Amino acid sequence: MSTQWLTDQLTAAPYLSLNEELTTQILTTALREEVNKVGFRRVILGLSGGIDSALSLYLAVRAFGAENVITVRMPYKQSSQNSLDDAGEAIQDTGVQSLTVNITPQIDAYFESFPDASPLRRGNKMARERMTILYDLSAHYEALVVGTSNRTELLLGYGTQYGDSASAINPIGDLYKTQVRQLSRYVGVPSSILSKPPSADLWENQTDEGEIGFSYFDMDRVLYHMLDLKWDRKALHKQGFSDTLINAVNKRIIRNQFKRVMPVILKVSNRTVGIDFRYLRDWGM
Repeated sequence: MSTQWLTDQLTAAPYLSLNEELTTQILTTALREEVNKVGFRRVILGLSGGIDSALSLYLAVRAFGAENVITVRMPYKQSSQNSLDDAGEAIQDTGVQSLTVNITPQIDAYFESFPDASPLRRGNKMARERMTILYDLSAHYEALVVGTSNRTELLLGYGTQYGDSASAINPIGDLYKTQVRQLSRYVGVPSSILSKPPSADLWENQTDEGEIGFSYFDMDRVLYHMLDLKWDRKALHKQGFSDTLINAVNKRIIRNQFKRVMPVILKVSNRTVGIDFRYLRDWGM
């Protein structure tokens, strides 16, 4: 399938369109500076075969060179072979070092004690298992963990806290999903990844949009008007957004605020981390 649909979306919602060259330059420069600032020269990330991790990979390669980027594929026994193949295509295209770690043994061993666990519990466990593997390997390779969650997911809380949402630095967290697609096309992410439906690949035929109930394009448009333009409900109605969409997005933003902040520290001292003790990250360096 061609990416004409993406061109059509950006034509219909030009406010979501990026200056591709400038955005890529900003992200790669900032990524390099922030990683180097804390004493690292290499990065590591999980590669799922989806577009978000692929874009993070391609930006990292531009920032550090293929020799300083490590990717890890972490399939479960029910993971799609297509996802593994798509991740493999990106690995081959970029020339980065890659490992494959099968998480089936540890996941199945845990859920032997909880055979009736819901798909949500199993999916969260897989996401956190993958992140523990990444952080272990980050210590081995002395490589900083790069995040792969986009702005749409972060705002809606569509991710696992301390799982896929965890990282040391996130190059795509300020890009809506539509913008991730646009920039991915610009930096050369393979067409097989660009054109497939977004999926966390947690169970057979699972798709992000099917699980959430709305298309990313619709959610991006309403998020832009709600947050970037600060439109009220009346203005959103005039733009054509339905109450169903507005309410669903608003509810998710409010309900999942806890995922977007550091853990709440209950204050008893006069200089509490995150409240009174708020020095810049590079203070004293």
